[in-house]
Amino acid sequence: MSADPVDNTPHVLDGIVNAIAVVGRTVIVGGSFGEVSDAGRTTVHTRANLFAYDLVTGRVLPGFAPSVAGPVYALAAGESGTVYVGGEFHGVDNRSARGLARLNVADGALVPGFAPRIGGGMVTALARQGGQLYVGGDFVRPRTALARLDAATGAPDPGFAIEPGAPLTPRVKIYGLAVSRDRLAVDGSFTTLDGQSRPQLGLIDIGSPTARVASWRTDAYARRCNPNFPSYVRGLDFSPDGRYFAVVTTGGARGGMCDTTARFETYAGGSAIRPTWVNATGGDSLYAVAVTGAAVYVGGHQRWLDNPQGRDSAGPGAVSRPGIGAIHPRTGKALSWNPTRERGIGVKAFYAHAGGLLVGSDTTRLGREYHARIGMFPLP
Repeated sequence: MSADPVDNTPHVLDGIVNAIAVVGRTVIVGGSFGEVSDAGRTTVHTRANLFAYDLVTGRVLPGFAPSVAGPVYALAAGESGTVYVGGEFHGVDNRSARGLARLNVADGALVPGFAPRIGGGMVTALARQGGQLYVGGDFVRPRTALARLDAATGAPDPGFAIEPGAPLTPRVKIYGLAVSRDRLAVDGSFTTLDGQSRPQLGLIDIGSPTARVASWRTDAYARRCNPNFPSYVRGLDFSPDGRYFAVVTTGGARGGMCDTTARFETYAGGSAIRPTWVNATGGDSLYAVAVTGAAVYVGGHQRWLDNPQGRDSAGPGAVSRPGIGAIHPRTGKALSWNPTRERGIGVKAFYAHAGGLLVGSDTTRLGREYHARIGMFPLP
């Protein structure tokens, strides 16, 4: 990616961006905010936690202005010009829609016939594969924290009954989902999947009609981090070919797998799989990761990468990568790409596409320029 962001992205003027999806040439942006503006900051638009703009021109789309009654945490592109919206809300445009909705991108209206019946909690992660929609959060209906739904109707799939359990927190919560050809990667506050030990991270075999917990298992995240972070695995993403995936964490300056990025091989064998490599920030949280094949992009509020001996300090070999960075997928070392960003809470959303890398956060400086909470690094 170029280190110089494009100039035509709009600005989110308050709050935080948590999720990004692209449908055709439309970018949908979700989070917790109330106002957005065009790139030139000449026109301010009221938007309740969700808006859309044209990927090519950056124009805020006037026809997509649904009022979402609560924060949006997850988005996924749907078929036929639609988008799935997950979060902690109870309605869209004064119509009942708890935690999960499907909207038409053309006008922001709820898609008739999609009735997922999420209950007892929020939706924090979404991943769609064909006619199936994977949903994660801390809800209790239709299943506990993790479900596979019919992408058209929202009905729960009886062939998917994987239950995360034995949480490190008062209730089970899924933080990240990623899907490849025949594997679903899931992370969260659980330590078991269907009663099998899978501390905070597991793979599910979705290659047949009935899903099963894959034999793949790691103890990498069994070790505790700072007590303020009882569970600390956050974002994950598969490589384009699905052969490996990367995981980012928070956790505090405790060493080990706290505040790190790690690569794992999807089809590795053995009962105690170790990461292929680990890159440590030295005490700063990472929340988002995008694997493009050429790089593993990571974002949070980190100050450094290549910093395994750092404890809120720059240890031997540490390189400055404030707020955003890129890691070589084979060596696990930081690449020279260093656009910088204002750190704040951190990057909460990446979306890699054919034209570049979209970035969503809570701050206003990206690549040494003003880009409030949303921006894009183009391919050179």
